[in-house]
Amino acid sequence: MATEVIMPQLGESVVEGTVTKWLKGEGDPVEEFEAILEVNTDKVDTEIPSPAAGVLLKVYVSEGETVGAGTLLAMVGQAGEKVPKAGPAVPVKAPAPVEAEKTVPTPAAATPQAGRSRELGFISPVVARIAAEHNLDLTQIEGTGRGGRITKVDALAYVERRGKAAPAAAPWESPASGELFRPSEEVYGERAPAPPVSRRAPGEIIPHTPVRRSIAEHMLRSVQTSPHVTTVMEADMGRVVAHRAAHKAQFARDGINLTYTAYFAAAAVEALKTVPVVNASWSEEGIVLHPHVNLGVAVSMGEEGLIVPVIKGAESLSLLALAQAVNDLAERARSKELSTAEVQGGTFTITNHGVSGSLFATPIINQPQAAILGVGALQKRVVARELRGGDGSVEDVFAIRPMVYLTLTFDHRMLDGAIGDHFLGTIVQKLEGWA
Repeated sequence: MATEVIMPQLGESVVEGTVTKWLKGEGDPVEEFEAILEVNTDKVDTEIPSPAAGVLLKVYVSEGETVGAGTLLAMVGQAGEKVPKAGPAVPVKAPAPVEAEKTVPTPAAATPQAGRSRELGFISPVVARIAAEHNLDLTQIEGTGRGGRITKVDALAYVERRGKAAPAAAPWESPASGELFRPSEEVYGERAPAPPVSRRAPGEIIPHTPVRRSIAEHMLRSVQTSPHVTTVMEADMGRVVAHRAAHKAQFARDGINLTYTAYFAAAAVEALKTVPVVNASWSEEGIVLHPHVNLGVAVSMGEEGLIVPVIKGAESLSLLALAQAVNDLAERARSKELSTAEVQGGTFTITNHGVSGSLFATPIINQPQAAILGVGALQKRVVARELRGGDGSVEDVFAIRPMVYLTLTFDHRMLDGAIGDHFLGTIVQKLEGWA
């Protein structure tokens, strides 16, 4: 009997998705757990596996079409089986509530071996497919993802190591080359390489991708929802630069690339603890104060758009843990390995426009959050400082200091100027007083 392929509910608040690509066509043979299509939800592409082995008998939803969770997408069965010519106009069933992370069944080859038993947790369809193709025992793979989750990089690295006499280094020992913030040893003011831009003919119409449509909808809804106000301050990053130089090698021994992102994240977390009304969202009943700091960090994917993975429970993380989380999420965002749950639930967002040389900007609030922090380019600039003598005299002098402009764009319905300035000032104090 033919098996239905249903549009899953890929997150707590995700009720629909866009079919971006069919990986198999009608009549193609498929294996159980083999990816047969890609679906985009909240700017995240997810591979949907086949629920059974057989032949892809019928496809009901075309590429580019957006449908609700529970919609019949296709039928898989044995060659020659009869299936309906058209799918239902409405979802075949109401989507059942799911947890933030949904466990995908793993192939038989991935069952725990005798003498070793542990919970695998969330296994993505991509990892499940790799395990099936290479007969992997997933309990033998150390996951480098958040919470020990096994990523695509982990699985492929394990396959490569297994085929070599000498084991290769774990993936997290070679951090992603693309950092959100430029390392301190680089010349201040040096710009990141411009993202590749495909050549277009004059007059050509560039079709909207699901990610671009999602960005457009979010941005328009944000400016129509809340009155945006921006305040600007600058911070002397001398202590942070010195701290990073002194600890970068130590962090590297633990397999973590210490970028400036972790410092801005840590400073923002401390400020959110000090001014909790910023870690909030608007409702008609009142301002909702969130119990945890779920920190979103914007990651650019060039022409493909922008995505904001979220560090959950950031208030309990050390500088080292924040750096590790940023490395992991940024790398997996660029390799399109994030789950939908990892881009949802943010309570505050940081965006680094300075990586392309911008000094300061007025970013748009990531709804329904109260504010967003913009970080400009880190530059050496001449600033005025007071030099105090031993006799109590004060002299004005010029100094060359590593400086950065910080902007806070906030929802004026929830926050007034004094509160916004207090919050941003707290971030500046944390950065300038880093010890």
